[in-house]
Amino acid sequence: MLRDSYGRVATDLRVSLTDRCNLRCTYCMPEEGLDWLGKPQLLSDDEIVRLVDIAVRELGVTELRFTGGEPLLRPGLVDIVRRCAALRPRPRMSVTTNGVGLERTAEALRDAGLDRVNVSLDTLDPEVFRRLTRRKRHADVLRGLEAAHSVGLTPVKINTVLMPGLNEDEAPRLLEWALERGYELRFIEQMPLDAQHGWTREGMITAEDILESLGRRFRLTPEGERERGSAPAERWLVDGGPARVGVIASVTRPFCRACDRTRLTADGQVRNCLFAREESDLRGALRSGAGDEEIAELWRAAMWGKKAGSGLDDPGFLQPQRPMSAIGG
Repeated sequence: MLRDSYGRVATDLRVSLTDRCNLRCTYCMPEEGLDWLGKPQLLSDDEIVRLVDIAVRELGVTELRFTGGEPLLRPGLVDIVRRCAALRPRPRMSVTTNGVGLERTAEALRDAGLDRVNVSLDTLDPEVFRRLTRRKRHADVLRGLEAAHSVGLTPVKINTVLMPGLNEDEAPRLLEWALERGYELRFIEQMPLDAQHGWTREGMITAEDILESLGRRFRLTPEGERERGSAPAERWLVDGGPARVGVIASVTRPFCRACDRTRLTADGQVRNCLFAREESDLRGALRSGAGDEEIAELWRAAMWGKKAGSGLDDPGFLQPQRPMSAIGG
């Protein structure tokens, strides 16, 4: 298993398929984009499937999440999903996407074996969307959500980041809209993972801010720690349930003690924490002819060195050199 020195076991693997994205969200990257990885640096489709197979067969991974960048930009995504669905034991599989290309790919992904999707949507206002993402693709995202729901990639989860002066007042409206359509909404605190390194704690909409805003329209009842398990989102029943809303408070309410995640970047580096400043190279081992057990041992060693927490509460916290788009969500 992928056990660390604090007794935590990683069973959830996040696989970044690309660092590229077709949006330019203000809290993620500059308008001009970034210096993307070249094709020789990226893991091939075969290399991704082999590493996932090792993780599932040798290391006890049961949950698989494909991320980016924007994973729908990966030409081989559907085939990667199909091949991973054939692994034994079969992992549960999901994709985190901005939803722009989901309308045209949802059915193919479902047929390949994908179980569900997480879609980023920060606003219901097309103009605010344009200001946040620097693109006019709001309608595409809404159609993508509808397509995912209609083909059964459920529960469809929506990830929302609230930003001061842009969409900070939209929480109640977003929740009402999501509940009407059967989507599961989760608010995420803005994290220090932007390429510009412009994040400040003082400029962040916190979990308390979000809950206070929602509480003015809805009655929220904590679902409880036992139901949450290792999930990053704290969840509340809305008006007595069964509908729920989640808040991922990585900054103000860290959940490191129950973390069960390991991450693989698009260029084949293992990250044992989203906020880690160190990585372990699996691509080099793959391409030098290492066997499955050797790669598994490298992965185990990488996870054993995982720190107790993210360090966000440390006054000396240093943001990772890689931004979120290059790490994978």
